[in-house]
Amino acid sequence: MANFKYNNIGIAGLAAAVPKTIYNNLTDNKNFSVEDAAAIVEKTGILERRVADDKTCASDLCVAATEQLFADMNIDRSEIDVLIFVSQTPDFRMPATAIILQHRLGLPKSCLAYDVNLGCSGFVVGLNMAFNLLQQDSVRNVLLLNGETRTKVYSFKDRQTGFLFGDAGSACLINRNEKTGPSFFVLNSDGAKSDYISIKSGGYRFPSTPESFIERERENGRFYSDEQGYMDGAGVFEFVITEVPRAVKNILQFAEVEKEKVDYFVFHQANKFMNEHLNRKLKLDEQKVPFCLDRFGNTSSVSIPITIVTQLSDKLSEKNKLVISGFGVGLSLGTACIEIDNPTISKLVEV
Repeated sequence: MANFKYNNIGIAGLAAAVPKTIYNNLTDNKNFSVEDAAAIVEKTGILERRVADDKTCASDLCVAATEQLFADMNIDRSEIDVLIFVSQTPDFRMPATAIILQHRLGLPKSCLAYDVNLGCSGFVVGLNMAFNLLQQDSVRNVLLLNGETRTKVYSFKDRQTGFLFGDAGSACLINRNEKTGPSFFVLNSDGAKSDYISIKSGGYRFPSTPESFIERERENGRFYSDEQGYMDGAGVFEFVITEVPRAVKNILQFAEVEKEKVDYFVFHQANKFMNEHLNRKLKLDEQKVPFCLDRFGNTSSVSIPITIVTQLSDKLSEKNKLVISGFGVGLSLGTACIEIDNPTISKLVEV
C-alpha cells in the first residue's frame, strides 16, 4: 500500500494567486439563458471564477504567488533545493516548466526542478514528494508550486463542465521543523476509470488535427471539441462518494487520530453537490470544512492551498491538525493527515 509517515517536516508558508478577471456564471456565459445558468449555479455552488487572459499561463500565477511568499518570509533563494511544479496546463510540452521556473525565480543551478502531471490530487501527492525528499540531510527547503489554467481547456458551451473551472496558482514552502508532529499520507490510483476526466487529442496517442479543434454537439446536448476536456459527471460522483470517505477513514486509522480531534478537513473543491454529500457521509461538522468554491470554482490541484489561504489564514496561529484530500482526474486520490503550526500565509495575490 502507498502509505507514508514522516516526522518533523511541515508546511512553513503558503501563498496563492488568481487572475484579476472575475467571471460571473449567472451573467457572463452567453451560451445559456439566465434561468439555465441559475439552475447550474444552484447545483454546483459556483457563482464566480477567475479567468486568465490569453497571455497568462499557470506558471505566471505560480511566480506571483512565490514572489509574495518569498517577500513575506524573507527567503534566501539560494537555500531552495527542490522545485516541484504540478500542473496539467504547462507552458510547453517540453521543456519541463519547472526548469523554466527555476530560472525565472532566481533559484540556484543546484536546485532540482521537475514537473508532475497530476490534477485534483496533485497538491497532496506533491506534498508527499516534498516530505519524502526532506528526509535527506542535503535538502533544506522544497518549493511546491501548483498551477492551472483550466478555463483554457474546457468549453464554455458544455453544460456539464462550462461552469466549473477556474484559474489559479499556489506556492508552498516545506522544510524540517522539530516542533512539527508526525504526518501521514495515503495515495491511491484507479486507471480503469481514466476516461472519466480526459482530453482525447493533443498527445501522441491521438495527435492534434484540424478536425480535433472543431467543437461538436455530443450526447445530451453537450458541446466540446476533442482538444477540450470531457467529464463523466456521474462516474466521477460515484468514485468520490465511495472512495473519499473510505480514504478519510483510512487516514484517521493510520494516524490513530479520532475524527473529533481534527481541526479542519480541507477537501478538493469539486462542486457543491459532491462536497455536501461527502460531509454528510462522513458526518462532519460544517464549521470544520472550509469552502471557497463559490468564489473561485474548481481550480484542480490548487483548490486545497487556495482554500487554506482564503479561509484559514487567521485560524492557524496555533498548532492544528488537518486532513486534506484531493481527488479527481486519473482517477487519482490523495489523502493526508498533517500538523500545521503557525505557517506564514500570504494574502491572496491578484494578477
